[in-house]
Amino acid sequence: MSSTNEVIYLDAASTTKIDQRVLDSMQPYFTEHFGNASSNHNFGKLANEAIDKARTQVADIINCDNKEIIFTSGATESINLAIKGYTESNLDKGNHIITVKTEHKAVLTTCEYLETKGYEVTYLDVNKNGVILFDQLRDSVKENTSLVVIMHVNNETGVIQPIKMIGELCRDNNITFFCDATQAVGKVKVDIEEDFIDMLCFSGHKINGPKGIGVLYKRSDIELTPLIHGGGQEMGLRAGTYNSPLIVGLGKACEISKNEMSNVVLKMNELNDYLIKSVGEITKFNSVSEKHLRSPSIINLVIPNLESDIFIGSQKNIAISNGSACNSALLEESHVLKAIKPENFNKNNSIRVSFDKFSSKGDIDVFCSSLRKHLI
Repeated sequence: MSSTNEVIYLDAASTTKIDQRVLDSMQPYFTEHFGNASSNHNFGKLANEAIDKARTQVADIINCDNKEIIFTSGATESINLAIKGYTESNLDKGNHIITVKTEHKAVLTTCEYLETKGYEVTYLDVNKNGVILFDQLRDSVKENTSLVVIMHVNNETGVIQPIKMIGELCRDNNITFFCDATQAVGKVKVDIEEDFIDMLCFSGHKINGPKGIGVLYKRSDIELTPLIHGGGQEMGLRAGTYNSPLIVGLGKACEISKNEMSNVVLKMNELNDYLIKSVGEITKFNSVSEKHLRSPSIINLVIPNLESDIFIGSQKNIAISNGSACNSALLEESHVLKAIKPENFNKNNSIRVSFDKFSSKGDIDVFCSSLRKHLI
């Protein structure tokens, strides 16, 4: 068992610790190869070559062409660029968007903004596991539907959506499919070709890479209107000086994640089983979504006699959460769990436990020991 004085981190869905190998890969681009990648001299060329390598490393983890990778500051920016950029450039294809009530707030608030501009948005329901109602999706498609926005893995529950079925439906109806894969990359298989995905995003800090860097994959024939205008970097879609160290770090994180994914997933599945067993020895609970429907990296527990805000706030050495870090400051009921309505749920009795490759059974032991004491 880990020492109770050790910091126990079980909030990997919020962010992850950077891998030392990633940090080492970034270091030279802060100190030695610090040139502007857009410059023509050797300092610039060295940085540009490193960015090209990173672009290939990122492309390899989702099986796309490296020319289809756009570097951004993170998934939130990628989401805004994809949705706003697509709707502005493709208004002739229709002004109807389909998304899901359990999407990340970055998607939902962007869609709400577009509604004020005259766009029509359909927000799909989900079943008791948080999976979309596919018949409802199919029935929601109209002649003016131009964009479907559905995440791969939910950030609060870990539920996996039927991405290939969604992609096939969009392809058959000539609708662009944008997928937020922020919680999927490195934990479940992501393949834009197999799943018929037209646009996709994720962030570096969810896969033990640096914060402040992310990706938008865009199929080469899709036109977007940029959010940021300037020097024309990233094919004119994301102007601004390249952040070479972070881009290099993201590439390295993707390379490591791809190479080590099978072992990491095996470990996280074992941790899932151990957590369920250990919590079950302490109290009655139910998990939001069944195990075979969710990523091994995230499990959301509903514990009827728990006040999660008090429990989480009392932990000095244990990092856990009761939902998205992006919503925690708002102190409002989770829109995801509100849509799912899990058994015995109220707005303050759920805990999200999320793993990465550094998590251990010892971490779970310490968490469960603290939970037991709190519930006595």
